[in-house]
Amino acid sequence: MPLPLANPSAPSQTCAKASAPIPHAPLHAPALIRYWHLASLDAPTVAIAWSLAFAWAAAVHLPAWVPLLLALGTFTVYIGDRLLDARAALRSGAVHTLRDRHFFHWRHRRLLATLAGLSAIAAAALLFTLVPVVTRERDSVLAAAALAYFSGVHSRRPMPTRLATLHSAVPLSKEMLVGLLFTTGCVLPVFSRLHANVALSSRLWPLLSAALFFAAIAWLNCHAIDRWETATPSRIIAAASLLALAGLSLAFALASAQPRLAALFIAGSASALLLALLHRSRTRLTPLALRAAADLALLTPLLLLAR
Repeated sequence: MPLPLANPSAPSQTCAKASAPIPHAPLHAPALIRYWHLASLDAPTVAIAWSLAFAWAAAVHLPAWVPLLLALGTFTVYIGDRLLDARAALRSGAVHTLRDRHFFHWRHRRLLATLAGLSAIAAAALLFTLVPVVTRERDSVLAAAALAYFSGVHSRRPMPTRLATLHSAVPLSKEMLVGLLFTTGCVLPVFSRLHANVALSSRLWPLLSAALFFAAIAWLNCHAIDRWETATPSRIIAAASLLALAGLSLAFALASAQPRLAALFIAGSASALLLALLHRSRTRLTPLALRAAADLALLTPLLLLAR
């Protein structure tokens, strides 16, 4: 019995395979960028960049120990946060909630805990030898707020009544609290060095607006990362577009009177647009590359310092 002839009008299986789109493998981050993120060096880098950019925009000189102290404190807090997250997830069996950075910290916990301890000691030495007493007392409010947040996140005990009442009255998300605390730590040294006549001038409110704007950028960064890692639907592009539009509008309004602050708003708008671009391209990057790129997007203010 003769074999049935193939239909010449139907494409062959080989041709169909050849014409089918070939999925591209997700892009990996370079080794230097991967370890920059995994070793908790990303947040201190952003803290240094933002503090120096705020000082540049306000025409304020920051001593070298100020960004160094900020970086040491941020490094210590982030290592502690990731180690505690990893320990809690491993004890509760919720290993699926951990990411590459948590596994890296847990594998190298002895080294990283030692580095965090040394960083804390160095920060304390700078704090008590170089920071004026008045500034130290004022900054202690921020430190207390950060400690309360840190304890609330990782403590098994219920939140104190006053903090619970405050949280119910002002229901801020974790991402929003992180953005506010992080940005406040970056901009507070600049505000504390403004002269009295400058603080009362028209430059104060634009600088405060810039701080709030960058707090929103920090929130968007944390919010986007959380949604990417949990695969939760979110309107990240819409939020990023609104932030970018607001930043560009403020930059246009300040361009003639305060060009440096205008440039700072433009840098923040660029960060928002980069986060939107990352959201659109998130399937083309590995989770680790996407997470590191999100922090790289916050370094646009460094372009201002290179001028």
